[in-house]
Amino acid sequence: MFKKRHTRIGARPGTLVISKESPRPVVRGIFYNRQSYDERPVEDLDQLQEAFQAETVAWVDVQGFGDRSVMNKVGEVFHLHPLLLEDVVNVPQRPKTELYGDQLLIVVRMVRLKDSDEASRYRVDMEQVSIVLAENYVITFQERYGDILDPVRKRLKSGKGIIRGRGADYLAYVIADTIVDGYYPVLEAVGNDLEAMEDEVIRNPSPDVLGELNTLKNQLINLRRAIWPQREAINSLVRGDFALVDEDVRVYLRDTHDHCIQTSEVAEMYREMATGLMNTYLSSVANRTNEVMKVLTIMASLFIPLTFMAGIYGMNFEHMPELHYRYSYPMLWAVMTLTSIAMLYFFWRKGWIGRG
Repeated sequence: MFKKRHTRIGARPGTLVISKESPRPVVRGIFYNRQSYDERPVEDLDQLQEAFQAETVAWVDVQGFGDRSVMNKVGEVFHLHPLLLEDVVNVPQRPKTELYGDQLLIVVRMVRLKDSDEASRYRVDMEQVSIVLAENYVITFQERYGDILDPVRKRLKSGKGIIRGRGADYLAYVIADTIVDGYYPVLEAVGNDLEAMEDEVIRNPSPDVLGELNTLKNQLINLRRAIWPQREAINSLVRGDFALVDEDVRVYLRDTHDHCIQTSEVAEMYREMATGLMNTYLSSVANRTNEVMKVLTIMASLFIPLTFMAGIYGMNFEHMPELHYRYSYPMLWAVMTLTSIAMLYFFWRKGWIGRG
């Protein structure tokens, strides 16, 4: 479950709320055009804009929010609106697209599978990525180190494809598209887990299985909550009147929007599948309970007439003719045995025992 860090009541707009767990910001810059590529860490933010050239597209990647002064300096260097910087730092925000002057903020949600140990088998790591698009640069912000954008960096470095010959809007599209495509392996892993659990739910409906199903269902709910507004954010880029996004880039964004719709439908399908498995689990548990109750009921029913007979002849009356008859004891055993056999035969004819 996501817990948003709220600013103090009455705080001025643009107040940054930074988690103490967030690492110190690490800033890297990639500067490229069709002929050149330059990637380097950025130590001095004041010199960052000097690296910009008219024919160069820049990608500034900021990972970690742990130093307020660095974040404020980034905002100062790039003239970021205070509300834009607040949305970047105060995570998680709802995926959205907002225009701030000559800068466009795109908020998306990146997902990854955590390490597949027993404690986190079904855990999905989810993190906000904020993309700031301007005329000739893109800034990406994320709260923690590490992402799924290495394929984009490799494409830029190798120069393959058309990415180095396009503008900043195309780079923003590629980043957003890569993040959206990152939902597929996560959903595939969740789907494989659900399929593997189908037989287990029927054969061994243990409480551990129910706990795993419940965790999966909650993860799928969180995924759907992230994907649904992400559809709207990408759709606004396709249909919105943003001068920063060229018409030919919108064609590619339509494909990204289709991927959002597809992942949303898959997440919903898996959520319904998890709900169905939980219902199957409850039915299996109920059936097993009914089987136990049936056995106990049959055993109790068998002993009712036997207890009745034993109770009669266990009374302490003096005048009971059967007590003085020589064959009373074996006859009582014979009657009790025949009664039990007759009752078992009756249960069998009714299909209550011996018929699977």
